[in-house]
Amino acid sequence: MKDISRIVRRGRTALAISAAALVAGTAQAEAPARAAGPVYTEATAQRVPFRAGESATYQVRLAGLPIGRGSLSVTGLQTVRGQQVFHTVMTLQGGNALVRVNDRFESWIDTDGLFSRRFHQNQHEARFRRNRTYDFFPEERTFRRENGTTGTLPTNQPLDDLSFIYFARTLPLDPGATYSLPRYYKADGNPVVLQVLRRETIEVPAGRFRTIVVRPVIRTDGMFSEGGRAEVFFSDDEHRIPVLIRTRGIPRIGSLTMQLRTFRPGT
Repeated sequence: MKDISRIVRRGRTALAISAAALVAGTAQAEAPARAAGPVYTEATAQRVPFRAGESATYQVRLAGLPIGRGSLSVTGLQTVRGQQVFHTVMTLQGGNALVRVNDRFESWIDTDGLFSRRFHQNQHEARFRRNRTYDFFPEERTFRRENGTTGTLPTNQPLDDLSFIYFARTLPLDPGATYSLPRYYKADGNPVVLQVLRRETIEVPAGRFRTIVVRPVIRTDGMFSEGGRAEVFFSDDEHRIPVLIRTRGIPRIGSLTMQLRTFRPGT
C-alpha cells in the first residue's frame, strides 16, 4: 500500500500546489442555525478530515479515454455575512472532438455547522451552459439567486452538490450503512441517499489505496443523479480523500471518471 506521507510529498512536488454523528440509516435531526459565527477551532479540526489548503488533482476520463484534468480543493477560510466558512472548489476541464467540458463548482461551507452558505455553479458541457449563484440564509430558511430570485429552503442546514462530498467525508461510512439525508437545497432533490457499498483496494495514478465505496443519489440531472449510478471511492483512513469518482451516465456527457493524481493535505 502506498503510504499517505509519500502521496503528500508527491503532491507537494507536483503542485508546489464530496458533521455531527448520524445513526446509520437515518438522517441527522436539524439543529437551529446559530446567529453568531465562531472562529475555526480545534473542536472543528477534530471532527472534519479536511483542512484549509487541502488540494487534490485528478486525471479525467470520458468514456474511458483521457480527456483532461480536474481538481478538488479547500482554498482557505473566508467569511460569508460574518460567518466563517471553508471555501471549496471543484473543477473539470477537457474534451474531445464530440464533447467538451469546462465546469467549476464552488461551495462555502460553514465551519461549525457543516452546511452551505453559498453555492456557485458555472457549467459548460457540450452545448449546455449554466451560471448561477445561490446565497443561502439558513436562519430564515430562504435563498436568493444572483438574478434577484428568492425562494424557500427545505432545511436550515442546506447542502449542495459539492458540499455533500465534503459532508460525506465526516460520516462513519461503515459498509452496509445507508444515510437518508433531507438536506439538499432543492426540495424536489430530497432525500439525498448515501449508500456505503463496500471496501475495495484500487490503483489510480497517485498509487494504490484501500477505499470505502459510496454511492450518492440526488434527484437531479447532475453528476450524482439517479441514472448516473455514481460511485465515490474515499480513502479508508483519517483523510477520507476522494480517490476515484466514477459515474456511468451523466446527461450531456456520458460516463465520466476522475482518478486521483496528486494530493496535498491542508494545514
